Amino acid sequence: MDLVIRRAEPSDYEAFAHHLSDPLVFPGTLQPPHPSLEMWRKRMADMAETDYLLVALADGEFAGLAGLHSTGKSPRRAHAMHLGITVSGKWQGRGVGRALMGALLDLADNWLNVIRIELTVFTENARAIALYKQCGFEIEGTHRAYALREGRYADTYSMARVRPKAPAV
Repeated sequence: MDLVIRRAEPSDYEAFAHHLSDPLVFPGTLQPPHPSLEMWRKRMADMAETDYLLVALADGEFAGLAGLHSTGKSPRRAHAMHLGITVSGKWQGRGVGRALMGALLDLADNWLNVIRIELTVFTENARAIALYKQCGFEIEGTHRAYALREGRYADTYSMARVRPKAPAV
């Protein structure tokens, strides 16, 4: 498989809408099904400079996306970012998620001086939880009835990774 990881572009909005309509993708996110093209066009055009959104192209096909996002405007939280990641159903279990995580962790550790990366994951998403643990994330707590999904309230874990080593002097 030829895998390319690159920064998302505003022109990717159609691919985002299609990707997040995948029935193997949107239930694992907080996105509603059937996202509109216009909503994604606006989001991509108005993306904050402090959002770092990456896409994965596998054999030239849109295979996943991942991002690091600011946790807010408080200077007391400037050291932390929130992580989100999705992989298209066709490409799940084939190394796309690992490659996206590697690119985000490199960006956070070596270029952005991020100390803490936070995420939420549905408690039954064993594959994602295993990947996050392999990347140094730890479960910090459980959010009961966190989100409505397919007509039921689902629990999530709050996970975080604190950078394992400080930058060299």
